[in-house]
Amino acid sequence: MYTGNQLREMFLTYFEKKGHSIRPSASLIPKDDPTLLLTVAGMVPFKPYFMRQVEPPFSRATTAQKCVRTPDLERVGKTARHHTFFEMLGNFSFGDYFKADAIPWAWEYITELLQIPTDKLWVTVYPDDDEARAIWIKAGVSQERIVADPENFWAAGPVGPCGPCSEIYVDLGTSRGCGKPDCAIGCDCDRFLEIWNLVFMQYFRDEQGTLAPLPKQNIDTGMGLERIASVIQGVESNFDTDLFMPIIKKTAEIAGVKYKTDPKTDTALKVVADHTRAVSFMLADGIRPSSDGRGYVLRRILRRAVRFARLLGIDKPFLETLFRIIQENFAHWYTELKENENFIINHLRLEEKNFQSTLEQGTLLLQEKVKALKDAGVKVLSGDDAFHFYETYGFPVELTEEILSEEGITVDLAAFSYASEEHRRLAKEQSRQMRAAVENAELTEKAKTVGPTEFVGYDHVTCDSVLLAMFSDEGELDSAGEGEEVICLLNQTPFYAESGGQVSDEGMIQTDKASAEILELKKLPNGAVTHRVLITSGVLKQGDQVTAMVNADNRKAIARHHSATHLLQMALREVLGEHVQQAGSLVTKDRLRFDFSHFSALTLEQTLAVENKINQHILADLTVHAEEMGMDQAREKGALALFGEKYGDVVRMVEMGDYSRELCGGTHVRTTGEIGLLKIVAEGGIGAGLRRIEAVAGLEALAYLREIEGQLNEIGSVLKVQPKESVKKVGLMVAQNKELEKEIQQLNTKLSKYEADTILSKVQTVQGVKILAARVQAPDMDTLRQTADMLKDKLQDGVIVIASVAEGKVNLVTVVSPEGLNGLHAGKIIKEVAAITGGSGGGRSDMAQAGGKDPSKLGEALDKVPSIISKFLGHT
Repeated sequence: MYTGNQLREMFLTYFEKKGHSIRPSASLIPKDDPTLLLTVAGMVPFKPYFMRQVEPPFSRATTAQKCVRTPDLERVGKTARHHTFFEMLGNFSFGDYFKADAIPWAWEYITELLQIPTDKLWVTVYPDDDEARAIWIKAGVSQERIVADPENFWAAGPVGPCGPCSEIYVDLGTSRGCGKPDCAIGCDCDRFLEIWNLVFMQYFRDEQGTLAPLPKQNIDTGMGLERIASVIQGVESNFDTDLFMPIIKKTAEIAGVKYKTDPKTDTALKVVADHTRAVSFMLADGIRPSSDGRGYVLRRILRRAVRFARLLGIDKPFLETLFRIIQENFAHWYTELKENENFIINHLRLEEKNFQSTLEQGTLLLQEKVKALKDAGVKVLSGDDAFHFYETYGFPVELTEEILSEEGITVDLAAFSYASEEHRRLAKEQSRQMRAAVENAELTEKAKTVGPTEFVGYDHVTCDSVLLAMFSDEGELDSAGEGEEVICLLNQTPFYAESGGQVSDEGMIQTDKASAEILELKKLPNGAVTHRVLITSGVLKQGDQVTAMVNADNRKAIARHHSATHLLQMALREVLGEHVQQAGSLVTKDRLRFDFSHFSALTLEQTLAVENKINQHILADLTVHAEEMGMDQAREKGALALFGEKYGDVVRMVEMGDYSRELCGGTHVRTTGEIGLLKIVAEGGIGAGLRRIEAVAGLEALAYLREIEGQLNEIGSVLKVQPKESVKKVGLMVAQNKELEKEIQQLNTKLSKYEADTILSKVQTVQGVKILAARVQAPDMDTLRQTADMLKDKLQDGVIVIASVAEGKVNLVTVVSPEGLNGLHAGKIIKEVAAITGGSGGGRSDMAQAGGKDPSKLGEALDKVPSIISKFLGHT
């Protein structure tokens, strides 16, 4: 049996003998790739070579690449193969060899070096890829073990290199399967495990979707080290390999638990092991915990590890101890774990310390909040409350969701997002207000001198301009260089400065010798626009001729959402009535938010009617026309104006066919058809008589629908049904659950009656008083009280003290019948009995209940009941 380390070395050595250059793993921070937050696949470091943006320095390469993926974060620990951090083994060809070599090498490595029996292996091919099928057969694969899969086609994007794929699967046996007669390749169960994927980049797809052969064909393969290790080592999951077991064993040792004894414990151990490994490697590559970007991903994973460790009973620092295990097992290959040891440990200590304290305090407060919600019959935590726990106690909203899900409570995520954005906006505003008074005075005076900035952005996203003046916090500048943040005044600009709910544009200012990124735009009272920029290269000088360039894709996305907002207002007025008035809005590249006056929540039918009307007018492809005119003329045409907004004598009216007319200074699409699609994602109240709708349009709407579709597919996968049948299946499960709960209640009642008859034999007599002290089976206090009532009816007179253990705690009930019997008081009796179990309680003279913390003391407590009652009888 090979270890994980041996398997990594074997793979690289094998392909080195085939002429490949062994390359070290690239960083988890993708280099010069703004499209990715983290390195998610083995081919990521080679994207420039595959795209021929850079000529590759070698024609063949092989790697063991560090990767981090988080889309399946919630499934980690619950399945055999999902991870956040994993190693991808791969061999790559940049215009050198192709299928005729890649396929036989893969088969040789799997069957001869690893000696996996061929009768356990399956291969998939793209249906049209007859070439690959023929080569697999020639390599020794039986034709009946080759399966056509229409999903076996890889593409870098809508435009670019692409090609068919082949996968190698191993059949792990019926014991790992779902038991269905049709269980085969593609089934969601764990029986058929994909261990190797070979991508054949042989085409280039143009904007029309036409495929043309690449002049140089490429090979990109990937085999997960964790997966192949689980197969070779003959274990039931990746977590049972030597890549994880040392971490799991140490975690179990710290927690004082055993692995493979309880499913919940096992899940927590796996999550802690996986997440600690991911955090260690992310820190080793210099990723720092933060509140956004990849730093937020790191912090989220780390805090999930701490949270699951607490479920195991670990309430002291443990991450450094587990890091030492990881370092010991992986640092010989990934030397950064040793080289950056101090950086890693310092951040682990600091993050764990900070989060442990806030988690403890925040958890108590969250529990109080849960109790208040339950008492009020509320099942949703508000967005403001969720943000409070995030901002004050460092709870990522995902962690709050996890904790609340255990209590059957959800989080208003839309409202949380709004609260987060509002917080960032206020922080940004405060930052602006704190800027030097010099800037306000000098800059304002200069702006008066140069006059208003001509805005050309309605018709152009690029323009030539003159840099009239430049300022820093210290005052006016003649020049500024790379890394400096300055404010520029231009004679004309294509950049839209935030106004009327529409956010500012993004973009660049460039000269032949310098570049600067737009950070913020602000329109001054006299019409001058200030451009706060970060100089990214070269030197900017006052008087320079510059080219100002708006990020066109962002502008289009903003325009789609802004034009959709106009359609939304008209649709609301048609569906709800003309009392609807705009009360505020926010338009960004990602979404729109629209506040309006209305007296009640929208019904589902009303929401769908509004959405349908908007999309009908999008499909109508109405012409969007903007025109400046006098205010009176605009009113005559029926233009809607924002309530409370002040307008000048000359206004800009935006028309969308004959459907919508509004006064607006923002940027818009040319025709409504450019919006593409609108989807309302949230509707709710924000104050007395005020509602808020949030929606997404265009590509963002498509992304939202795909996310929902993915969730529906996942639900269908979990339920083992087609997605469209999920609702029906859930309804059946809910009905079955109610029946089972009813059956359980009936069984508990029967059990209680049976126990009542059985334990009456334990009645003792003390000073003429009948006493029954016994432990019974009762899942909750209600059942325990019912049992006490049944015993009371049968015993008729005397004292009853019964107890049960549920969820690790003691429940106690005492009954004195008839009330006042020999001067005995149920509340006083139970107080002394409960104290023995570390609890307390009380109640009326005839009935009382209590709780205890230590179940191991319950027997002692019940044994002492006669002496406790005897003491009270002696006082009468």
